[in-house]
Amino acid sequence: MNVFFEESGSFKAGAVLSKQGDAFQVELPGGRRAKVRAKDVLIEFEKPGAGDLMKEADTIAQEIDLDFLWECAPDDEFPVAELGADYFGDKFGAVERAALVLRMHGAPVYFRRKGRGQYQRAPQEQLQMALASLERKRQQALVQAGYEEELKAGKLPEAFAGRAIGLLTKPDKNSIEYKALEAAAAARGISQARLMLECRGIPSARALHEARFLSEFFPHGVGFAAVEIAPLPEDLPEAEVEAFSIDDVTTTEIDDAFSVEHLSDGRVRVGIHIAAPALGIARGDMVDAIARTRLSTVYMPGDKITMLPDSVVDAFTLAEGGLRPTLSLYIIVNRETQEIVASETRAERVFVKSNLRHNHLDEFVTEESLANGSGEYPHKEDIAVLWPLAQALFEKRQEARAQYGLRREVQRNNDFNFYVEGEHITITPRRRGSPLDLIVAELAILANSSWGAFLNDHGVPGIYRSQRGFGGPGPKRTRMQTTPAPHEGLGVAQYAWSTSPLRRYVDLVNQWQLIACVQHGVTAKLAAPFKPKDADLYAVVQGFDDTYTAYADHQRRMEYFWCLRWLTQENKKHVAASVVKDDLVRLDDIPLMLHVPGLGVHARGTKVMLEVMSVDELTVEASCRLLHVIDAPSAAAEALEEEAEEEIIETDDLSAESEAEAQAEAQAEAQAEPSSGNGADAPEQPSPDVAEPTEPTR
Repeated sequence: MNVFFEESGSFKAGAVLSKQGDAFQVELPGGRRAKVRAKDVLIEFEKPGAGDLMKEADTIAQEIDLDFLWECAPDDEFPVAELGADYFGDKFGAVERAALVLRMHGAPVYFRRKGRGQYQRAPQEQLQMALASLERKRQQALVQAGYEEELKAGKLPEAFAGRAIGLLTKPDKNSIEYKALEAAAAARGISQARLMLECRGIPSARALHEARFLSEFFPHGVGFAAVEIAPLPEDLPEAEVEAFSIDDVTTTEIDDAFSVEHLSDGRVRVGIHIAAPALGIARGDMVDAIARTRLSTVYMPGDKITMLPDSVVDAFTLAEGGLRPTLSLYIIVNRETQEIVASETRAERVFVKSNLRHNHLDEFVTEESLANGSGEYPHKEDIAVLWPLAQALFEKRQEARAQYGLRREVQRNNDFNFYVEGEHITITPRRRGSPLDLIVAELAILANSSWGAFLNDHGVPGIYRSQRGFGGPGPKRTRMQTTPAPHEGLGVAQYAWSTSPLRRYVDLVNQWQLIACVQHGVTAKLAAPFKPKDADLYAVVQGFDDTYTAYADHQRRMEYFWCLRWLTQENKKHVAASVVKDDLVRLDDIPLMLHVPGLGVHARGTKVMLEVMSVDELTVEASCRLLHVIDAPSAAAEALEEEAEEEIIETDDLSAESEAEAQAEAQAEAQAEPSSGNGADAPEQPSPDVAEPTEPTR
C-alpha cells in the first residue's frame, strides 16, 4: 500500500512499510523513511507506485483549468473528493485526486484551505482583485527585467532619469527600479554606484559623495526659510576705535577684527572685536532654531553650507566700511614687558575700516620686515604693535605647557588651500606660522580663555573645551563640558569657544551668556538664557560634538577626493613623497597620505619617488608603488620629523585663527600615530596633512 500525505507544508507519496496505531512507517522514493500520522494522510492507494503517482499528478495538475475549476466549486466549504468527482467524472482516481490537491493548494487566490483536504472557493470580487494584482506584478516583473537588461548593457533607462542619486542614497528597496539596479549590479559584479556612474545616471563621483552627505544631514535641502532679525538694542554704544580683520581672500563670514589704541602713558589698548549675532538672535526664535539644527557651518573645498541664513550673516559679519555690532575684549598692555595690566568686555558697535587678506599680505608681513620696519601695507603700525604681543602670549602658553609636561608647539611650515572651479581643482601651498597667523591665533586664544574665566567669575555656565592628561602618560583627552577646566594643550586655565558665533552654535551660546554678564553684572546668573545645570545646555554640547565631528569627516573625505582628482587632472604618473612611518608616505605637492605596499624599511623623512598605478574617485582610493629612493634624511632631520609627526591635529575651527589654534591644541596629542588606511574612509584618525580641514570659504 502507498500513501499520499502532507509533510511540513508540502505533499509527498511513499510506500507503507508498517502501521502501528495511527502512525505509518513510510519509505519515500528517494529511500528516506518517515513516520507519518494518519491524520496527515490524504490518499491511500495501491497503484501506481509512489514515485509514478507524483510525476503523473504534477503533469495533470498543470493541465487543470483554474477558472473552470472555480466555476465548478460550490460556494460553501467542500472536500477535495467532492469537487474531483464533478471535475473528472469517472476518471477520478488516486492520481487525479493528488493532482487536484496540488493544483488547489498552489492557487490560494482561487481556493482557501479550510483543513486537511477541505477548501472553499474565494468570493468573486476578491478573486478579481487578486487576479488584477497578480497581473500588475507580472507586468512590473517584465518592466523590471527590461530595466535590468538596459542597465547591464550600460544604458540608463528613461525611468531612472533624475532618480539615480535617490536610488543610491535613500532608496525604496521595494521599488522595481531599485530591484533592477541591484540585480544588474550583481550580474555585472560591480557596485550599484559604479554601475550608475557607467550608465551616466550620476554626473560624477563627487556628486555622489556630496549627495550622500546631504541626504543624511540635510534631507530637506540646504536652503533657509525667510527670517527676520530682531532690532539691535537702542543703547548700544559706539566705540571710538577703528578695527581691521585678517582672513583668507575667500572668507565671507568674518567673525573677528582687532584695533590698537595708543594711550598717553606709553601703554596700548588692544581690542579683540567679535561679531555679535547674539544681539539680534534670541534663544528659541526662528533663527536660533535654524542654527541649533545645523550647529555649524559645513566646509568643503569649493563650497560651504552656512549655519545661518545669508541675511543674518550679512547683518553681523564684520565687513569693512561700516559700524558693526560686536562683543569686544579690550586689554591694556605694557609695551615694554608685554604684560596685560587690565581687561574689559563690552557690547558695542565698532567701525571696521579694513578687511585684510592673507593672500595679499603674507609675502610683505614677515618676521624680517617687522624687525626692520620695511614694507608698506595697511595697518602697518597696528600690526607692529600686535606682533610682539602675540609672541609674548605664545611664550606664556609654552611655559604653561611645560608645567603640564608638554613640549613646545611644533609649527608646520606649509599648509594647503583648495580652490575649485567647476570640476577643476587648484591646490596651493601656504606657509604656516607666519606673523599674521600667530597674531590672529594668539588673540583668539586669549579671548576664548579670558571669556571662559569671565563666565566663571559671574557664576554663569558656558560651554568649555578642556584637554587633560589626567595624570598619566600618553595622549591628552579633549572634551567639551559646561564647567571650566584646563586646556593643557593650549596652556590655558580654561577655554570657551566664543570667537566664531557666525559659524558655530557653541560660540553663539557662549556669546548669549557673555552678553548677559556684560549687561547684568552680578545678577547675570539669573538673566542668562541658560541657567546653571540647565539640561538643555548639556544637550547642546552632545549634539554639537557629534554633528561637528561628522561635518569634519565629510570635509576630510572631500579634501582627499580632490587630492585624487588633482593627480588625475595633472596627469601625475610619478610623485615625490616622504616616508612617515612603515609603509605610510606623505606626498610633497599635495596634502595626501597613502600606504605603499612593499615600500620596505626606510627612516622617517626619507624622500622617495612613487609611480601612481591607479586612482579611484568613487571609492576614494589610490594605489602607488615605489620606484626609487631619492634621499635619506640625516639623524637630526629624522628626529625633527618624528617629533612633528607625533602630534595629531584636532580640527577645532576652520578659520585662519583657528587653524593655528588647532595646531596649538594638537600638541597635547603627543605619541599619537597616523592610522592605517588607503581611502578616505580608511584613516579613522587621519594624519595632520590628510585630516586637518582647511577652509576654502567662510
